[in-house]
Amino acid sequence: MNEFLTAGGVGLGNGAVYALLALGFVIIYKSMQVISFAQPAFMMAGAILVSYLSPRFGFWVGALLGVIAIAAVALIVERVAIRPMVGKAVFVIAIITIGVDIVVRVVAGSFVGVDPRSIGDPWGLEAITIGGVRFQERHIAAILAAAIIVTLLFAFFRYTRIGLAMRAAALDQEAAMAQGVSIGTVFAVSWGLAGALAAVAGVFAASGNVIDRSLWMLALVALPVIILGGLDSLGGAVLGGLIIGLVEAVVRTYHSTWFPFLGTNTGSIAPYVLMLLVLLVRPHGLFGTKEVERV
Repeated sequence: MNEFLTAGGVGLGNGAVYALLALGFVIIYKSMQVISFAQPAFMMAGAILVSYLSPRFGFWVGALLGVIAIAAVALIVERVAIRPMVGKAVFVIAIITIGVDIVVRVVAGSFVGVDPRSIGDPWGLEAITIGGVRFQERHIAAILAAAIIVTLLFAFFRYTRIGLAMRAAALDQEAAMAQGVSIGTVFAVSWGLAGALAAVAGVFAASGNVIDRSLWMLALVALPVIILGGLDSLGGAVLGGLIIGLVEAVVRTYHSTWFPFLGTNTGSIAPYVLMLLVLLVRPHGLFGTKEVERV
């Protein structure tokens, strides 16, 4: 039982990181109806930037500055590369985001170097024991940070003018524009938020780990998360991230018992197997909006 609870703690911690990444995907999808493949690059760039800022300013200030900087980069990308493409086919914008991802990853990766880098977080690999079960402090910090950020996001979308405008634009852009909503502002804010969320996820993804050029691959798990929860559901992104994290951690812990005939990477494919199973039953995800086409 202790082993299972320990795996659950790891899964929730990783799931919190996946949820933060997935929220960025969902926010952009709700505003533009396109999946932004630039999120992995923003996550990686955020972690690398914080690794340079934290030794000089301290972890907390460095992390804050890093998140703000990546949000600014995302805003610039939206204004320069995405805004001119508004009105074009969705797949064209998606391909552009792939190009943005490659460019940002190459530029950010050039700052990694040959020496191991870390973000200088205060948790590292430290752990606490509760009832005989060990929980890593970085996972607890990730869960708490995700809970606070999700609460603030829901409050933002419910009580602020720009948040309400973003919800209106997500429902019907033409109707929102008729009511005076600036769609350009909605797009810019959605990209800024997505960039900031990716940077926060990058900080926790790099916590206790060495930063290298392969860090961005962690963000690929966010794709099963948003498919599982629903492309247009913020709540689904959170719940999907936690579910994927738990399934991945439990399978990694018990793969030698459950799947002795498979290799050691069973945990890595578990999120994608779960995604395929959900798609067979609910093609729009657990909480996604079911599309109805009238002819």
